[in-house]
Amino acid sequence: MSQGKSTQNAPYKVEVVEGESYFWCSCGQSNNQPFCDGSHKGSEFSPVKFVAEESKTVALCGCRGTGNAPMCDGTHRKNDA
Repeated sequence: MSQGKSTQNAPYKVEVVEGESYFWCSCGQSNNQPFCDGSHKGSEFSPVKFVAEESKTVALCGCRGTGNAPMCDGTHRKNDA
């Protein structure tokens, strides 16, 4: 699968609730970043589901280059170089 469209060159810091399911936008087309709104329909992309293991702030990838989707792994810093 190809990489989705970068929506920002930094992570999205969001509060998640333990036990809740979330769907990260992998295509970069959602109007509800960083979460999926179905904009990927008809493309090769699918949202990435994750369940929060605890209530806390997480950093979700905004550049779509992470190797640990949906979590940010710092790949956006390489894009700055």
